Amino acid sequence: MEQQYDVLDRINERYNRMSKSHKIISNYILEHYDQAVFMTAAKLGDALGISESTVVRFAAGIGYDGYPELQKALEECVKGKLNSIQRMDAKYGRSSQSEILTSVLTADIEKLQDTIEHLDPAAFESAVDTILSADTIYIMGLRSNEPLAVFLHFYLNMIRGNVVLLSTTSVSETFEQMIRINEKDCFIGISFPRYSMRTLKAMEFANDRNAKVIAITDSAHSPMSLYSSCNLLARSDMVSIVDSLVAPLSVINALVVALCLKCPQDVKRNLEMLEETWNNYQVYLNDEINFIDDEPILNYSLRRTED
Repeated sequence: MEQQYDVLDRINERYNRMSKSHKIISNYILEHYDQAVFMTAAKLGDALGISESTVVRFAAGIGYDGYPELQKALEECVKGKLNSIQRMDAKYGRSSQSEILTSVLTADIEKLQDTIEHLDPAAFESAVDTILSADTIYIMGLRSNEPLAVFLHFYLNMIRGNVVLLSTTSVSETFEQMIRINEKDCFIGISFPRYSMRTLKAMEFANDRNAKVIAITDSAHSPMSLYSSCNLLARSDMVSIVDSLVAPLSVINALVVALCLKCPQDVKRNLEMLEETWNNYQVYLNDEINFIDDEPILNYSLRRTED
């Protein structure tokens, strides 16, 4: 596992100083190391439209004696993933299904409790105010973090307009989608280990354009915090080979509720327009709950229990 972090750290540390072709190689390896491990320098170059000699120079540029040594480091990445499966088997292999369920849910509860204890209330309040005052909101979360970004985009789009979900496999395409971002806008980057280089570069771009940058990540030591002015930290450890996103999703849920409570009339008006559209175009069946009348999104009890 130590080698796994070593090769990725080498790439990340040198990324900003790399040439364009070396960055292309870096992006591919960071996202597809499990495929790159089986490629020769020539095959990797062919797949990326780059010469074999450039791939060899890339390996030397990140501190390896040659491409074979880089390939060996990539093999450690794959072994690290397999070791995760082996550890999962050792931990849960003889457990019953109900024991596995209890163990995983208990671990998630612990992550939620840790998030409650360490999340900065001032940062949370700042994030709410920033989102409400921004002209346009840009949201980005890739790979296993994409569901979190989609969830946040769905509800922010109900609360307010001008919400953009960035979803692409190319750094250049990301910049094209957010080319008009400025100091009046807000960028929300969501990334947990393993951190996404594309999300990090988008946050750097937003920061350079003086936009307000919010990071939803796991630690103050996360590289996402390099370019953010507001960090919402949520515990997200690995349970076997699966990222636990329970605590991050709860933080996003709390963010949505806080935003709704800040502007309840705007939310109600937007939901009424959506409800009318859904009815006109028969989006939902008639037995769907009328959540505008019940307003469950605003029904969180925030009052202290009376003595």
